[in-house]
Amino acid sequence: MRADRLVSLVLLLRQRGRLSAATLARELEVSTRTVLRDIEALSAAGVPVYAERGRHGGFELLPGFQTELIGLNHDEALALLVAGSRRGAQAFGLGSALASAMRKVVDALPESYRDTAAGAAQRLLIDPETDLLSRRVVAEEVPDSVVAEVRRAVFAGHRLRIHYAAVGQTPKWRTVDPIGLVTVREQGYLLATRSGADRTYRLSRVLAAEELAEPAQRPDRVDLDRAWQERSTQFRTGGDPVTVLARVHAARREDLVGTALAVRAEEADADGWLRLEVTFQDPRHAEWALWQLATNAEALAPQWLRTALRNRATAIATRYEGSSES
Repeated sequence: MRADRLVSLVLLLRQRGRLSAATLARELEVSTRTVLRDIEALSAAGVPVYAERGRHGGFELLPGFQTELIGLNHDEALALLVAGSRRGAQAFGLGSALASAMRKVVDALPESYRDTAAGAAQRLLIDPETDLLSRRVVAEEVPDSVVAEVRRAVFAGHRLRIHYAAVGQTPKWRTVDPIGLVTVREQGYLLATRSGADRTYRLSRVLAAEELAEPAQRPDRVDLDRAWQERSTQFRTGGDPVTVLARVHAARREDLVGTALAVRAEEADADGWLRLEVTFQDPRHAEWALWQLATNAEALAPQWLRTALRNRATAIATRYEGSSES
């Protein structure tokens, strides 16, 4: 671990020039005292690092201390920087490792590409934290110790014990055969089998994990994309599907269709609205989907759905009746 930190320290100085001990400590997630010890170790090893005292002082490398990664063209270097900007690694507990790796990649780029690739990468934003309506994408937090244990079992091909809190159930220990890890919209999932049956576990619901020495019962090769599509299909077609007849404003059609299992029929009304017959996974899914569209949609049938939506609206109206002054 210390060797990796020393390399990261050198790369930070190479890329950003003079940095204070406090800044280095913050970047490396260690104490200032540790940074000072690391600087001494680098100097003893012959790395040309020196201290500049004063208000704007700090540590700096002598010019010319570098290695280069040859064979990359500009677009390849840019692709690496863009890939490193994605936040998927956070879901698997690899955020700090990714940051360290990207420092090494940037430092090793040929000098002719380093500045232009870094500058171009600043013109691209991948998966921002909010959309145009300022709706924040909230990444689920998973303890590093948990995700590290899960990750080790997946890569080593060992069985895994997880203390899992399924929705509406008391947390239980389960022994599973891990297949792979998937991240979707800042949420991490473990694909596994349990007693031979396919299972998908949300990492944020894994309270504890333990890698076992026993080999996992799984195929040597796996197509994770195909496996995820199959799990997704199983999820959507589970439950108790319901069919709904609804009127939807044309501008909000995709918002409704995008959450449905299937569109059975569709026709346009004279007022610019659409009449759709759609299938949802279960009654709760149907109620949620129509409620999200507020006045831009109307459930025509079945009656229980109209009643559920009316009850919701009545509860909201009741809450806002009268003055808010205490």
